[in-house]
Amino acid sequence: MKAPNHPDSVKGRGAPSSDVSTRFGLATRETDGDWRDYVASLGSDDAPPVKLRTSVTEEAPKTILSFNASPDVPFDRSVNAYRGCEHGCIYCYARPTHAYHDLSPGLDFETQLFAKPDAPELLRKTLAKRGYRPAPIALGTNTDPYQPIEKRYEITRRILEACLDARHPVTITTKSDRVLRDLDLLEEMAARRLVAVAVSVTSLDSVLSSKLEPRCAAPAKRIAALGKLAAAGIPVHCSVSPIIPAITDEFMEEIIARVADVGVKSAKWIPLRLPHEVAPLFREWLAVHYPDRSSKVMRIVREIRGGRDNDPGFHTRFKPSGVWADMFRARFRLACKRVGVGHGKTAPKFELDCSQFRAPEVGGQMRLL
Repeated sequence: MKAPNHPDSVKGRGAPSSDVSTRFGLATRETDGDWRDYVASLGSDDAPPVKLRTSVTEEAPKTILSFNASPDVPFDRSVNAYRGCEHGCIYCYARPTHAYHDLSPGLDFETQLFAKPDAPELLRKTLAKRGYRPAPIALGTNTDPYQPIEKRYEITRRILEACLDARHPVTITTKSDRVLRDLDLLEEMAARRLVAVAVSVTSLDSVLSSKLEPRCAAPAKRIAALGKLAAAGIPVHCSVSPIIPAITDEFMEEIIARVADVGVKSAKWIPLRLPHEVAPLFREWLAVHYPDRSSKVMRIVREIRGGRDNDPGFHTRFKPSGVWADMFRARFRLACKRVGVGHGKTAPKFELDCSQFRAPEVGGQMRLL
């Protein structure tokens, strides 16, 4: 069934609207009626297209390395070069971070971005501090380090240069084939056991992808990027995520087969998560694009989440329960076994080496030995 025209739908963007959260007691916004009428007219032949341009605000933070104590994630520190993400993935669990700054987790999150040009130098200063102890730094845990504005800013590349210079291990998670631009750095880091890269593949349908994650690389490009990374000797991992019941789960087996064909030996799946403002945004997206199955999708989501739209609990947030979750788990296990891709306990261990770390030179000072 074709989705009806929705008054808040904007072509080329993931979120249907720009409503502001009230979770932090912030002022709400109301879309002007004339604007709603204008957007609603987009289906007519004479209506000009609406373009929401991306704006970037440069930030000068005092610190860049973030630490966490979450017991169910495999890293304790991360660097986020950007806030907001132009990829526009409707399911992105980082969307609520914009609400804290009086910005919409919807369209603002993907159009009003923040960049941290000083991040590489800040990281060098942090790594040079007396007493710093190395552990893998995760890139891409909040917003994508290779989103489109990285082409201009090259902050992620300069972060990798800083880490290579310091012999500091890094993990990367992305949905972009732009990661191949830095193949020269990644090859050298891989030779020293300093990097591992995960690429998320959600579906194999480019039309679906254009609705679900409108400014990401097409699925075929992501799979090709995985193959090129693997061929270059870089430890690579495919994240089949998120699995959206009745929307993307049908692609699970074929994604595993495709990535196995290009040399990927490790994969995992992550169920859809809908924290805070993501849940109403996702419901709105379903109403726009899949009104015929929206109730079915949300019914299954609630069934695997203990009757709620989201389960925020440590350990359980990544481990859905119930019949549907068991079925997804079994399908994924069999798909991996069929083509020899490791998952869970059978996945290859990408052990990164922290023993080579050397404090970087900062401000003309000699290296600290």
